[in-house]
Amino acid sequence: MDKSISRGLILLGLLLAIGMSMAAFIFGVQAKNIGSAKQSITVKGLAEQPIKATRAEWRIGIKLRADTLKSALDQLRQERAALVGFLNENGFDQEALSFSPESIEANIEYEEQGNGRTVRVQRGFNGTQQVRVKTEDLAKIQKARAQLVEFKAKGQRVESDDLQFLVGNLDEIKLSLIGVATKNAKARAQEFAKNGDVKVGVMRAASQGTFDILSADGNNEDDSYGGSFDTSSIDKIARVVVTIEYEIEK
Repeated sequence: MDKSISRGLILLGLLLAIGMSMAAFIFGVQAKNIGSAKQSITVKGLAEQPIKATRAEWRIGIKLRADTLKSALDQLRQERAALVGFLNENGFDQEALSFSPESIEANIEYEEQGNGRTVRVQRGFNGTQQVRVKTEDLAKIQKARAQLVEFKAKGQRVESDDLQFLVGNLDEIKLSLIGVATKNAKARAQEFAKNGDVKVGVMRAASQGTFDILSADGNNEDDSYGGSFDTSSIDKIARVVVTIEYEIEK
């Protein structure tokens, strides 16, 4: 056999042996890392607490139409004075009220022409303004809201939104519920671990999910873990969901 061919075969054999040795070493290191990786379990924790609204907001809008700009402004101010008088009679002083700027705009209507065309025509002016009522006396504002019907029946040009019942100490409620939800998550993880013949180790990661304020009567538009916030009721339920990852020990 040619000496150059013999040396080539020997060199090829050495290279193959070195390559196989390196592959075996790398595979061994990876296998060791895989075997040493700690397993974990991820669970959700839930906490709920009944709460009550602590304050309320009420928006009342004045809306009218007049022939001239001056007439619209004059009538708007007359309507506002009458509305303020109504609210004062129901126990709301000036500090409880806030007003949006007066607004007077041209009233535009669309008129059909005989040839199929439509033209814009101004007919008078629209006057609008909003009044916002804020209070912590929920019974008083509910009573005033019920009496607004009689006020409108006298010819007053007002429109009212629904009452909004709000909660003032949300941060305190949230922190308290996070602690309870974390304990709930740990209990769930321990239950899983008990059935799997393992132990729950240290916490690896934690994140807060949604913080919901729900109506206590169950009349909620989104009664899921979607982050809903009820403003329609006084009695509510606060709910927090957390997600926590724990190490699992054999």
